[in-house]
Amino acid sequence: MDDNKNVKKPNKAKAYWRENIKYVSILLAIWALVSYGAAIVFKDELNTIKIGGFKLGFWFAQQGAMYVFVVLIFVYVRIMNKLDKKYGYDE
Repeated sequence: MDDNKNVKKPNKAKAYWRENIKYVSILLAIWALVSYGAAIVFKDELNTIKIGGFKLGFWFAQQGAMYVFVVLIFVYVRIMNKLDKKYGYDE
C-alpha cells in the first residue's frame, strides 16, 4: 500500500504544477495584453474613446493598467486557494 501512495504523490504534484503553470500563463498573458497592448500598441485606437474627459489609451497607460494588475493579484490568490484545496495542499 505504501508503494501506491508514493506513486500517486508525484503524479499529484505534477498535475498540481501543470495546472498552476497554466493559470500563471493565462494571467501573465492578460497582464502583457493590458500593459503592452492597451497602453502602447492599441493606444491610438483606444484614444478615440473618452472616459471622464480623458482618452482611454492615456487612462490605461496611467491608471487602468494598475487597476488590472491589482485585480489579477486577487484573481491569482482565489485561483490558487481553490487549486490548493483541490489537490489537498491547503492548510
